[in-house]
Amino acid sequence: MSDVDTAPPPEADDLALDRPSSVYERIREDIIQGNIPADSRLKVRDLAARYAVSTNPIREALQQLRGEGFVIISPNRGARVRPIDEDFVRDIYEIEVLIEPALTRWFVRIATDDDVTFLEALQGEMERLNYTDRVRHGELDTQFHHYMYDRHYNRHAVDLWWKHREILRAISRRNPTSLGRRVAVLKEHRELLEAIKAHDEELAARVVSRHVEGSGRHIIEQMGAARRRGDRAPGGNAA
Repeated sequence: MSDVDTAPPPEADDLALDRPSSVYERIREDIIQGNIPADSRLKVRDLAARYAVSTNPIREALQQLRGEGFVIISPNRGARVRPIDEDFVRDIYEIEVLIEPALTRWFVRIATDDDVTFLEALQGEMERLNYTDRVRHGELDTQFHHYMYDRHYNRHAVDLWWKHREILRAISRRNPTSLGRRVAVLKEHRELLEAIKAHDEELAARVVSRHVEGSGRHIIEQMGAARRRGDRAPGGNAA
């Protein structure tokens, strides 16, 4: 068993990877995967029957999804699904470009040798896998960033980062990661580790900003390519 497995980061066992469990998560997943098409009316009683729950959890889930931009609720029209398109992804990653550098700067200030050792173990495992196991790579990548941000004092910022990361991760699962992006991700992680070891807050923040923007742009490019092929876009319809 590797060091990565024997020394999980705080609350790593609670990371809900690829396992939607709550009604909110199940509805969100169905919207992202296109099982509930864009512009579909979302009727509380129909959804309660679909997910075999009472109406209250459905109402709560719709309000949460409205807050995240997945659902639009209008007077006299009720709730409907917002199309999950390139603009939706752009809006999310642009917010993340603002949040993650700030979280990273704070982590660099408090990072210890033990923290660096743990992150290097995660990075080493990702390098070893080299994307041969996409699910495991996603788990390791999430642990890497979660470990950096989870101790931050601003829980609102951390929660917003986590929510947006989960949305982008769910959307990106529909499309492959290009070879160029795979190489860039591993390279950016190595650059980030070097900046952390040097206690260079500004360099680390710049690397993370480029890392987040690159991932966001890659998702948008993949969505555009899928649309041009005639694939069904997440939360949308066939082109």
